[in-house]
Amino acid sequence: MKNGLTRRQVMYTGLAAGLGSLFARLGYAKTVAPQRANEPREPTTESNRAFSNYSRFSPSFGGPPGSDQFLGKLVPGLRKSGQEPVMVEAPDLGKVPWKMVNGVKEFELRCTPVKREFLPGEAMDVWGYNGTMPGPTVEAFQGDRVRFVVHNELPEPTSVHWHGLELPIQYDGVPGLTQDLIPPGGTYVYEYDLHQTGTFFYHSHIAMQEAFGMAGLFIVHPRIAYDPPVDRDFALVFQNFLIPPNSATANSMAMDWNWHTINGRSGPYTTPMVCKHGERVRVRLVDFSPMQHHPIHFHGHTFWLTGTEGGRIPQSAWVPRNNTLVGVAMAQDFEFVAFNPGDWIFHCHMVHHMMNHMVQQVGPRIREGFDASQYLASLPNRPSPQSSLEEPAFDVPGYPQKMQGMKMSMATMKKISGRREVRGMRAGWFKGVKGLMTVLRVLPEDLYNRVMLSDEDIQPGEIFDAIVKGSYQSREMST
Repeated sequence: MKNGLTRRQVMYTGLAAGLGSLFARLGYAKTVAPQRANEPREPTTESNRAFSNYSRFSPSFGGPPGSDQFLGKLVPGLRKSGQEPVMVEAPDLGKVPWKMVNGVKEFELRCTPVKREFLPGEAMDVWGYNGTMPGPTVEAFQGDRVRFVVHNELPEPTSVHWHGLELPIQYDGVPGLTQDLIPPGGTYVYEYDLHQTGTFFYHSHIAMQEAFGMAGLFIVHPRIAYDPPVDRDFALVFQNFLIPPNSATANSMAMDWNWHTINGRSGPYTTPMVCKHGERVRVRLVDFSPMQHHPIHFHGHTFWLTGTEGGRIPQSAWVPRNNTLVGVAMAQDFEFVAFNPGDWIFHCHMVHHMMNHMVQQVGPRIREGFDASQYLASLPNRPSPQSSLEEPAFDVPGYPQKMQGMKMSMATMKKISGRREVRGMRAGWFKGVKGLMTVLRVLPEDLYNRVMLSDEDIQPGEIFDAIVKGSYQSREMST
């Protein structure tokens, strides 16, 4: 063809010209330049511009994804940069006290049997440190030299491993390999320098003792808080146990688990984490379950994974999640801006971990306190079912899938609902908080002051209703 054009090119050119003429007659004559895949798009409407902003007090996007404010990624807390970190709060756990001895921070740990009340009236026989399970939190700073005087008050030998810490080999706590076991009644001293920062933990390096609960948080702060600084720093330890019905002693040889605890308690006995609306919050989570991983879900917010058991993650590698998998012996740090007022559940999403005291179903549980198997050989002599449970629903196969739970006595209710941290939550809030579940309360400042700082009488649901109705003083109005 002429000028090097093929017959097909001439045909396509003619077709394009014809279509162009037709579109012009129909009023579509405007030519639109093609959009390149990587070419930035400018916001063209007020709506688009609104999504580019971020607010610490209300749901907002903060895009585009590369922005420092995207989903609150680098939005600082209300504290200024350059200050010391805030101290860790581990609900339902204490801290190991220390004293300065010749320039060394000296801590004392006692390995002891422990009676731990998983739920009100449900005291379990486990092992821990300083009379609690998990053990109390160790808190120190990068650059500290620390000494741990460990006393073994157990009926068998033990040792302590400092999980994730880089230290001299003789203090790593592996029996036989790096040290002799600490005999019953014996004492061993560990001493080393801290050059790392992050979420670590200490635990026995005897497998069965680990399954019995012997672990504790070990938090090492930088001297100056990382940017963006947080206003609250919470820490949680997830654990599992197999404790058979009618027993209070964990079976450390079991390959299954029915009790689930956060800082030594099962929901709804887990004490909520409480923060102020607009604060930047960090939650450190350690999974010390013997063999159970946990997909952790947080309602109402998107969090950023900012740390692991290896320490701080570079900002370029942070990942936004609202559900993330935490494996056995792993730690993860979650950070987010508490922009959304309310009582938000924080929980493992595995179904069996969202229950308390899950035991094998032996027939429909309609006869309180009886094992139906013992009456199978003599059905006429079986106890009568509870009349309140004689209903058509029991004719449906699989009903009821009922879990054994708390006896809601007055004493139990006082322990559950009498804590300061739950004041003003909805009446009956505890019905939806079980097993590996706890709550993070995001309270506007005036409501926070009423709940956490005042002694005024607050009725069930009063704080929740105020948030739903917007009857509070937002800090946004004064900034």
